[in-house]
Amino acid sequence: TDTIPGQNITTTVGLVRGNTIRARHLGKDIFAVFKNIVGGEISEYPKLMGESREQALDRLRDEAVRVGADAVVGLRFTTFTQGASEILAYGTGVKLADE
Repeated sequence: TDTIPGQNITTTVGLVRGNTIRARHLGKDIFAVFKNIVGGEISEYPKLMGESREQALDRLRDEAVRVGADAVVGLRFTTFTQGASEILAYGTGVKLADE
């Protein structure tokens, strides 16, 4: 979300991001080709992408802490794929009012 219910944003710290890049695995790609021929989900890829998303979020969180943000709003994910897959998590780091 762009807000945090019950909290007041006092300062915008700025863009925070975290990313990871994963290269394709030859063995998994060969298996994926066979799956593509007969149909069905390629179960190895969702697991790999899930792990990549978590790593990108961890890196975003680390950057937010490093720049002094209390929270991140407007969180988004972007994926780029060409030879390797990059997952980028980004948002706006903000400071919250002390309660």
